[in-house]
Amino acid sequence: MRNRILITILLAGSIFTANAQAKHEDTEIYEPVPKVVTPGKTIGDAPSDAIVLFDGKNLDQWVSADDRSAAAKWDIDGNILTVRKGTGNIETKQAFANYQLHIEWRIPSNITGEGQARGNSGVFLASLGKGDAGYELQVLDSYINKTYVNGMAGSIYKQFIPLVNPARKPGEWQAYDVIWTAPLFNEDGSVKSPAKATVFFNGVLVQNNVELKGVTLYIGQPSYTKHGPAPIKLQAHGDKSEPISFRNIWVREL
Repeated sequence: MRNRILITILLAGSIFTANAQAKHEDTEIYEPVPKVVTPGKTIGDAPSDAIVLFDGKNLDQWVSADDRSAAAKWDIDGNILTVRKGTGNIETKQAFANYQLHIEWRIPSNITGEGQARGNSGVFLASLGKGDAGYELQVLDSYINKTYVNGMAGSIYKQFIPLVNPARKPGEWQAYDVIWTAPLFNEDGSVKSPAKATVFFNGVLVQNNVELKGVTLYIGQPSYTKHGPAPIKLQAHGDKSEPISFRNIWVREL
């Protein structure tokens, strides 16, 4: 047992050292580029058994991700939720294990910048604390916007490239429909079964029951840390482009 603990400590130290020396470019993939697919026009409303997380009226289901005792401070106007710069990420009051999620988002029509600085945000399918800790489904303008393909809209950020690119133009509403299976852990913290995600982007399958490699990391390789049910988080990214908007957010526990 003593040898096992020592080996675990040594391995953990090696992983920490490797990630400390890594660069964000090490985990960015640019080819092959997913082909463009034109999505259909309809977007679904919440079914009768859904938990409505945002109905256009208030943020009663949300809190600040940096301070869960504080209210979420994003802006609501015309039934639309928009990131308020400087207020940080928001996440649901309720924690979830396995679920079906529907969320609609819109890149501003006057968006500027390029690559990752063009409407960058994210839906964290399980939030694991302050900042960007958790498992991220990327939100970005991917309509004729070149970037690394494991960081485009519809990607499980830095892990899985979308099968195709069904992104609409900036100014048009987009939709994600997600089936999330939470990871399970053994008592010693090892992974019993990894997290899984199926994602439809504007009605088009872009992630087919992929098994996540761990939490999202901007630099370094993903890994798991034992956790239980977790909130869903929306990211207020720190780039200088115009903030993006969300609407019609609901979840069904599975």
